Amino acid sequence: MSNPIILNEKDGSTFEQREGDTLLRAALRAGVGLSYECNSGGCGGCKFELLQGEVETLWADAPGLNERDRRRGRHLACQCRAKGPATIKASTGKEYVPKVVPQRQKARLVGTSDITHDLREFRFRSTGGAGFLPGQFAMLDLAGLDASRAYSLSNTANDDGEWHFQVRRVPHGKGTHVLFDKLACGDEIGLDGPYGVAWLRTESPRDIVCVAGGSGLAPMVSIARGAAEAGMLKDRKLYFFYGARTPRDVCGREMLAQLEGFGDRIVYLPVVSLPGDEGEWQGETGFVHDLVARALPGSLAGFEFYFAGPPPMTQALQEMLMVGHRVPFEQIHFDRFF
Repeated sequence: MSNPIILNEKDGSTFEQREGDTLLRAALRAGVGLSYECNSGGCGGCKFELLQGEVETLWADAPGLNERDRRRGRHLACQCRAKGPATIKASTGKEYVPKVVPQRQKARLVGTSDITHDLREFRFRSTGGAGFLPGQFAMLDLAGLDASRAYSLSNTANDDGEWHFQVRRVPHGKGTHVLFDKLACGDEIGLDGPYGVAWLRTESPRDIVCVAGGSGLAPMVSIARGAAEAGMLKDRKLYFFYGARTPRDVCGREMLAQLEGFGDRIVYLPVVSLPGDEGEWQGETGFVHDLVARALPGSLAGFEFYFAGPPPMTQALQEMLMVGHRVPFEQIHFDRFF
């Protein structure tokens, strides 16, 4: 069963919403470039107006809508399903048209490994290949939860069906509770992806800057691995910044050290905001966006930037790059998560 959706009546765009899909997922699966970022209700990038028909709202209190939006009758495409034929008005763009069309499949947990005290890698395998771009994420359907959870991939596309996610345990987080405490090797989950627009731009000739904080490590490691696999680091550098709260949160070096050019064309720069007792941490201290500004050689406008991490970090980086250093928007890539 499917519902026909008319998007932006004037240009005549249409797509089908099949059972189980939100409006956003249905549009992207149909190759329609509906604007979005997080696919989880937090960013507000997929707001739309309902012109005709009825929708079911999955998360009425999603933070991606403010009170003004609600008074104006706006909705989130990632949190709505049409109850029948519908007409909507929403922002679109060619940059949102999927390079790899997302698809649903089943995947089994085949292994885990701890990265830090609260960050763990989960490795799943699907029966088909794992098609995605470095830096993208997938939606996981976990037993006992009423909504999918978005997690970024840390590996690169492969024919073996390997999907690797690096997830930080969130206190009282329902999704991470299932992953860390209930899921066992061999257990099956639903996986839908890939999603995300902050994927590696292989055509860019500029040096690459990856900035990660927390579980934002995963997509940045994927970007670094993808750049190495594509041969991009033969004639340019990749600067990898990791912002941690305490020394025990620092990670990522071991993964990058496995890539050709580490220590030369791949430069790893960790920074800690709470170094603790004197002598415990000998490296850089402070906030990661400040380190980016003072550690990179030359004008920041000469780099291609990718970043992922807590909202305060991504907001500070965006403001610093665009306002403080006039970095063109098209050279800044990130997906907002909350």
